[in-house]
This record gives sequence, C-alpha cells and structure tokens, in this order.
Amino acid sequence: MLIDQCNRIVIKVGSSLIAPHNDGCSSQYLLSIANFIVRCRIKGIQVVLVSSGSVAAGAHLFDDADNVSMTIKKAMAAAGQSEMMATWDKLFDFNTAQLLMTHADLKDHSRYISIRDTLDVLLAKGILPIVNENDAVTTDKLKVGDNDNLSAMVATAANADALIICSDIDGLFTANPNLDPNSTLIKDVHSIDSRICIMASGSTSSVGTGGMITKIEAAEKAAAHGIDTFIINGFKEESFNAILSGENPGTHFHPNENPMHDKLHWFTHTTKAQGELIVDDGFEMEKQDSALVQPDDLVDICGEFGVGDVVHLRKKNGDKLAKVKTNYSSCFLEYLVKADSNQMASHLDETLEPILSEHEFDMVPLVSV
Repeated sequence: MLIDQCNRIVIKVGSSLIAPHNDGCSSQYLLSIANFIVRCRIKGIQVVLVSSGSVAAGAHLFDDADNVSMTIKKAMAAAGQSEMMATWDKLFDFNTAQLLMTHADLKDHSRYISIRDTLDVLLAKGILPIVNENDAVTTDKLKVGDNDNLSAMVATAANADALIICSDIDGLFTANPNLDPNSTLIKDVHSIDSRICIMASGSTSSVGTGGMITKIEAAEKAAAHGIDTFIINGFKEESFNAILSGENPGTHFHPNENPMHDKLHWFTHTTKAQGELIVDDGFEMEKQDSALVQPDDLVDICGEFGVGDVVHLRKKNGDKLAKVKTNYSSCFLEYLVKADSNQMASHLDETLEPILSEHEFDMVPLVSV
C-alpha cells in the first residue's frame, strides 16, 4: 500500500503532539505534520485531519488543572478548541473547516450520512476538514471517548483509502519499548487477534486519553472497511518522509480481503449497545440475519434503552449472540419479563410485534465469549 496511490486519507494527531508541554498549543511537532498534509495535497491526495488536544490546549488557562471536575474539563475543551484551531490554521495557506461531533451524531445513520456529505463537499472545494469530538458538550453516554476510534469512524464515513494514526512510539511492539529494551517493532499485521491486543495493552500516554490498545481498536474498525491503517511516530519528521516515499516507518495493519458492506460496518463498528436482552440458555437463533425473540424467551433486561436502540442479545450463561435493534423500550420489556405470562397472553399474543427489528442490517451475529 503506497500513500501516493490513495485518493483520500485520514490522519489522526493526538494531544501529546498538540500540547506536549501542558502549557497550550505548540507548533514544535505540528510543522512536520502540516508539511506532510501539504505534500499530500500537492500529490492530489485529499486529507481529513482528526485532531485531539482541546482539553490539553485549554488546561493552562485554568488554576489547579491537575485536579478538576468534568465540568471544568468541558470548559477547558471549549477554550482550548479555538486555540487549537487557530494553531492549525496558521500552519496552512489554504482554508480549513472545523467539524465537532459526538457519538450521538455517528450512531444515527442519517446524521452519519450527513457527516459523509459534508466531508465530501469540503474536500471537493479544497478545504481541509479538521475533526474533533465535541468534548465541551458530550456526556459519558454520548461520547466516543478517544480520537483513535473516532478517526476510524471518520475514515469509514469518508470512504478513505488509508488511516494514519500518529503515536509517541514507532508503532506496535512485541512489548512496551519504554520498559523492555528487547522489544521489537512489528512491521505488518494481517489479522488482529488476542495476541496483538495483549501486546498493545501496556502502552499509554501521559497527555492523551488513549494508548496503543485504542489504536488497535481503530485499526480493526478500519480494516473491516477495507482501509489500510498505519501507526507511526508523529514526533519524528522522518516518519512522514518515509511514508510519502512508499516506505513503512511503523506498523501497517492490512485491510480485510472481504470488507463489510457499508451499512453493516456502521451497525457493527459505529453503533454502541445501550443495554442487553437476556434469553434462556436454550434459545437458538433461527437464521443468520434474524433473531425471532418472543416474550417467553426473555429472562432479564439490562440497562436503559428506548425503541430503536441497539442492544446486545445474550444467553443467561453469558454467551453473546448478536448486536440488535429492539422494537421496544427497556421499561416495556421489563414489564413483559416480570408480568404473569398467562395474564399477558390474552391481550398481547396477537398484537405484539417481534421484539427485534427484522430489517436488513438490524442484527449482527456475535461470537460467544
């Protein structure tokens, strides 16, 4: 995979590159990244920039920034976002655009398509989209949580050919290179399994919210959509020179040979389960694309969710069966579970719709864990 063969790429830049000294934005490491973006555009490659750093950029404006409430962090994000955008804007001689989003925007398919349309128009007009999570307003329930995973969701929404995730180390190592001098860089990953996840679990950043594990999660999402993903050292200018020269300076996660259909990928990797439907251990799914759950099959409901929300379907023993959309709220389904079945039968059996939606891509089978 050569970057200069791509039509469109997404590059993700983390907080430690934006505000490395915890005193506001710095162009120290951003100059080489901006130069890379300019060189890509000269080659005719469209670029989307996913930039973390609003909280880190705004922290220096607040007293006692090491021990603050979530409300203060949101205020930091609001103040830091404008400083971060101003820093990026001065590094380019072309127009930029700010796109702030939460997971609520991505999990709604119509809004997801709206994001894609906006990106398409901006890129067609030669404007650089700069994307970040809207940390100033998001809540725990509505946030993606880290911009590694956000960048993968943006890459799939944008139909990108490649995703470049900038890290503070050269890529994925066999062990944490800061602790183990004998660790070695893994240049190519063709399949993400438990072994890869174990290798990734030891690396964290002192500034950002993610570590190597969130980058692996992002790579898995991107690979399922047919997107090449590179984790590179964003602190080294030579990383960007190498990748533009057709070399792999870090770890290359190769895409799946049979990428998921776009909407199936969105349902699998972008929607977030709001709860669980628990069925009896003897329940069997009748078809690969449909799970006909009857009131008698339900034994418990976990979480709070509404009509049309995505939930997990699992057995009482813990085996996960599917990720599904529900036709009923958790409140009503709890009523069904707790009510006397004989009393319910007379007025519900003929009127009750299927518990789960049966439309295309409203259910994804899961491997039992």
